[in-house]
Amino acid sequence: MTRVDTQRRLCTLAEATHLADTWRNAGQTIAWTNGCFDLLHPGHIDSIERAAGFADRLFVGVNEDASVQRLKGPGRPLLPFAARARIVAALAAVDAVVGFSEDTPLNAIMAIRPDVLVKGGDYDAASVVGGSEVRSWGGRVEIIPLTPGWSTTAIESRLRQG
Repeated sequence: MTRVDTQRRLCTLAEATHLADTWRNAGQTIAWTNGCFDLLHPGHIDSIERAAGFADRLFVGVNEDASVQRLKGPGRPLLPFAARARIVAALAAVDAVVGFSEDTPLNAIMAIRPDVLVKGGDYDAASVVGGSEVRSWGGRVEIIPLTPGWSTTAIESRLRQG
């Protein structure tokens, strides 16, 4: 059985941009989704697998540590960026993982120029960061349903309560 080299799926933004251009030039479509992925759970797996179904290739953006802390507050992330990125990169549905330090992935989306931008059902297509940009170059935004009962914040709360 062939093993996946997860390290090869971890990309700088420059490497991700080159990969996107290579795949696009080969006639492949590209999807993008992103998140903190602080504790990977079945809801994350569902959303990543659904996102992969919209295109030939899937980029997953992962918030770097300072970004997670600004968004989620003190005590987060629970796992450091390197661990979270490697875990996401190990998923079969993922073709490449790129980190971003900003609060939003707009710079990465603009560089990669995905054909499809995928977000969970807690967003609406009109307010998804990067959505208007993706639509401006002929792409689309897909909103996918959340998996009921799965939330990193809820899991963290249960763990802290013992």
